[in-house]
Formats: sequence, structure tokens, C-alpha cells
Amino acid sequence: MSFSAVIVAAGSGTRAGPGQAKQWRMLACKPVLRWSVEAFLAAGASEVVVVTTDEGETALPDVLQGLAGWRPARGGATRALSVQAGLAALAHRPADEPVLVHDAARPLLAQKTIRDVLTALGDADAALPALPVADTLKRAEPDQNPVTTSREHLWRAQTPQAARRRTLIEAYAAWSGDEPTDDVQVVEAAGGRVAIAPGDPLLMKLTYPEDFAMAERLAGATRVTRVGQGFDAHRWGPGEEVWLCGVAIKHDETLIGHSDADAGLHALTDAILGAIGEGDIGDHFPPTDPQWKGAASDLFLKHAADLVTAKGGAIINVDVTLICERPKIKPHRQAMRERLAEILGLPVDRVSVKATTTEKMGFTGRGEGLAASAVVSVETPA
Repeated sequence: MSFSAVIVAAGSGTRAGPGQAKQWRMLACKPVLRWSVEAFLAAGASEVVVVTTDEGETALPDVLQGLAGWRPARGGATRALSVQAGLAALAHRPADEPVLVHDAARPLLAQKTIRDVLTALGDADAALPALPVADTLKRAEPDQNPVTTSREHLWRAQTPQAARRRTLIEAYAAWSGDEPTDDVQVVEAAGGRVAIAPGDPLLMKLTYPEDFAMAERLAGATRVTRVGQGFDAHRWGPGEEVWLCGVAIKHDETLIGHSDADAGLHALTDAILGAIGEGDIGDHFPPTDPQWKGAASDLFLKHAADLVTAKGGAIINVDVTLICERPKIKPHRQAMRERLAEILGLPVDRVSVKATTTEKMGFTGRGEGLAASAVVSVETPA
């Protein structure tokens, strides 16, 4: 099902304590806002509108670096005005397309929740994820004893909340009350039918300073670590330089291949593709395709890294081993690490390049070719 998303990220979040607004703070080494954008893109959102402030709009390119499919919108003085600004930014989308409105302060959004809300929308006018109230409720007036209140039929509302774009626009236009607490309240007031989808206990809202410590612990439960490995080999042929791990090395031979034959980058590309279950380098860049003849292999590696990002994942570290008698790798190893770190957007200390020989055994020992192996760890949504 085609859908769009509006993420409200224009608030100041004063209850979260001093410092940056909560949507810009780091959670598990990633900005809070980025978690939600990645989740919607990974779930197949046609477009994600991030509603923010002037200052926030300036920060978005860095916060969402490497992600495509999002656009900014300028927020209003209230949440309701910000939501309407996000809907206006989607004016080019079909009027009956579902729009999921989400608070940036709920970063641990699972793709299952997105699917469940879209399914619940079905024939309803709006849908939201919600959790039944499990705790005993007490109403306490000043200077009075607490009174137990029934929790039957009570739900804790979460976001994202879904409605068709036309429905939301018309409901907000008809709203005449005080500031609504969420979007389905506006649809309710317009006479719409609201459906409830299963909520997610991990989808907590970051409100107070102590919430961040809890979210850090929960973030680990929403991610899985995958490991991929790759191997590549090329034969030697006439030439004056060889490309290895993105670095050109003067040599009396070159590696023969359809592209630049950078065995290190090819092995690493296959390792990343393997970690996320996306086949191998030949599936994405067939050697029978003339457009890749002589191509720089950093294009292949960047493509694989972008696929990880599109799935809402992140590369944790990479380890490449070059297997050859010559050229000597050690003088160029640091340059290779720095080049790989640049392509992948990683700190250098998460990139390893090593070299070994086969003690004159096999095709590498006889100087017939060079081989490379690579291992990578990738973290993706569970």
C-alpha cells in the first residue's frame, strides 16, 4: 500500500531537560529524529515530510545524511499547525493516500507497527496504535485520598496515527476546540470512525531526562547484528598500477577485470550485500553490462552501503584481508583504511586492512593473481 509520512519535529522539548531539543539528541549513536525517518523509508514510504523549525531545517542535511525520500517543512506555533504544514507539503500526493503522522520523540518505531496501523485503517477513517492500560489507576484531588478509577476500556495512545490525507485536512479545517492532543481526536470530532491497532511497549515517548536512559537500553532490543563475508580474486596482467581498497599503487602489473578489478572493494561489497541478504556484486553490477567496463569500484561499495541505510541499518565495522606476494601492502595500509572510512562514512578505527601471503603456495604464491577476503558487521532493525 502506498503511503506517506509526516514527522513532527518542531517542538522545543523543555521537559527533557537542558540542552538540545530531544529530536536532535543522540540515541544509541544516532540522532533521535533519524530513527523514525529510517523506519518509514525502510517500510516503503513514498515520501517522508519532516516538520521542523528554521534552525532544524538547517540541521536536517547532516542529521539525515545518506537518506533519500524525505523533504522538510516549516512548523507552526502548535503541534496542530505543524501537522497541517506537513499535510500541505504533500499536496502533490493523491488525496486518498494514507498519511501516517508521527512524533519524532517516539524513535523506536518498528515496521510491524507501521504495517499494523495501515491494515487497521482499512475501511476506518483513522487508525492508531494503542496499548491497553495495565496499571491500577488512581484519581487524586488536592488534600483528598486517592480514589481508584476503572481502567476497563482505557488505552494508551501512540503514534504514528493514520488517515487519508483528505480526511485529515478536512477534519483539521472543521476543528474548533482547544489544541487537540493527537490527530485521531480531530477525526473523531468530525464524526470519523477510528480503529485501534496493536501498540508497541518499546514505542515509548521521550519526555523527561530519565526517559533517555531507558531508551538507550530499549534501543538494543530493537536492533539485530548481521555478519557478512566476501571473497574475490583477479589475475595479474600487463600494466603500471593496481587499485586496491580504493588506492592506486604503482606496480609493474595490474589486475585484470571488467571494472578496475579492485579485489579488496569487491570482496567488501559482497560482504555488505551478504549481510543484508541482497545477493552479490554480480547481481547489481553484471560484468556483461558495458557501462561498468573500467568503472571505479568505489561506486559498487557506496551502492551496497546505501542499501544498508535504506533498510534503516548501519555498518558497524569492516575487516579486509589482501592475499598476495606483492605489491607490499603495509606502506599503503593506512591510506586504504582512510579511503574505506571515507566511502562508508565510518571512523577509521572501525576499518581494518591486513595483508598476508600463502608462503609461495597456490595461484597467489605463484604470482598468478591476487585475492581478497572481507568480513563486515551490520546492524539493522529487528
